[in-house]
Amino acid sequence: MVTKCLLLNIISTLVAIVSTHDHHAQIKKHMESDGIVPQILGDAPHAHLFVTYPNGKKVHLGEELTPSEVKDEPQVTWTADSSKYYTLVMFDPDAPSRSDPSFADVKHWLVGNIQGGDVSSGDVIAEYFGSGPPKDTGFHRYIFLVYEQKGRLTFDEPRSLKLSRAHRLKWSLKEFVKKYGLGEAVAGDYFKAKWEPYVDERNKNVTNN
Repeated sequence: MVTKCLLLNIISTLVAIVSTHDHHAQIKKHMESDGIVPQILGDAPHAHLFVTYPNGKKVHLGEELTPSEVKDEPQVTWTADSSKYYTLVMFDPDAPSRSDPSFADVKHWLVGNIQGGDVSSGDVIAEYFGSGPPKDTGFHRYIFLVYEQKGRLTFDEPRSLKLSRAHRLKWSLKEFVKKYGLGEAVAGDYFKAKWEPYVDERNKNVTNN
């Protein structure tokens, strides 16, 4: 019985390792083709981040979603350790455009000290702000990443409200990761979006403070 249980554990571990390798290879392939790895991230996350919007739309490896489809805060899940803390980030490296990213990175969502996989338990640094690419700037990449923290952290970052641009433009993911010792992202995914008329309507309610 002991030998059988040990064998099953070994098989289970090997299956998990192969699955992780396959996920990493798939994510890396797409991120390389879309200029995210190694230009923005040194390596692709090893696991998928599952992002689902209230309307049922899902983020999947660079597929297009419209700004109106991603206007509301999504549900985000990943394989998390219930005893650990995580940081979740969504950002746009293509502002105002991919050819002229002078406002990048744009911080669209930032939550730290997430216990286990419960995003609602986290410290909200920047409330969720959906995509809103300016007109005639082509596709923007919106990247979701999760980082595993070494422990609970004290974030001294300025806060950003839902419909405010304050403290979002010219943010640096790399500097943030370095400052808090977050290392490489453990899970991630991304989508692409371009301007639609909804963006101009939404922006009528956006403030700069």
